[in-house]
Amino acid sequence: MKPAAFLFDLDGTLIDSEMLWTRAIVDWLADQGQHTTTEVLAPLVFGHSWLDIHATILSEFSALGKRTPIEDARTLRPYYTRLATDPAKLVIPGSVDFFRKVARIAPCVIVSGSPHDDVAAAAELCGVSHLVRFVLGGEEYGRGKPAPDGFLQAASLLDVDASECVVVEDSTAGVAAGRAAGMRVIGLDRNRLVQQNFAGCEWLVHDLSEIDVAAVFGGEG
Repeated sequence: MKPAAFLFDLDGTLIDSEMLWTRAIVDWLADQGQHTTTEVLAPLVFGHSWLDIHATILSEFSALGKRTPIEDARTLRPYYTRLATDPAKLVIPGSVDFFRKVARIAPCVIVSGSPHDDVAAAAELCGVSHLVRFVLGGEEYGRGKPAPDGFLQAASLLDVDASECVVVEDSTAGVAAGRAAGMRVIGLDRNRLVQQNFAGCEWLVHDLSEIDVAAVFGGEG
């Protein structure tokens, strides 16, 4: 059946940014006297929204006191920018090529836990902003993944049935969110530091270029 929409995750799916964000947060915390490692922090970062990551950080590092996710996102950003010296290299070519192909078939949306402006900027970086119907950042819907809220909101805004949507995800939380929304899920297993659970995916690949778009979705390929 031809999908009514394709709903893409961003970090780890279209751009390889999650480990850089993890390292940035480690450095940012260290400058505030709070020490951890990428190995400890990565499971808290991969697949989760900034709002949930921030809440976890405040819970784990109580000495930071009370602060807002907006304030901390602003002070964290320079740490990420220093690490992302060549942003174009973060783009995942197979994922972007797949995005371009399926955009000929049905509307494409990016549903991310990152802030809206970051998602929009990443779409520009990937060269697909003109193909994106809209983006949803973590502050624009209710609960973050693994809750289905973002995906369900995207389907509602597109006025399509959730069961006719295809989610493209790379994390345990994202796959769970897509399944909870009643959508079909493509799992992208890129063999990263943090192993993910792809149970329930209708397709599981290491690179989206492995999917024959024409054969699977009826597109031009």
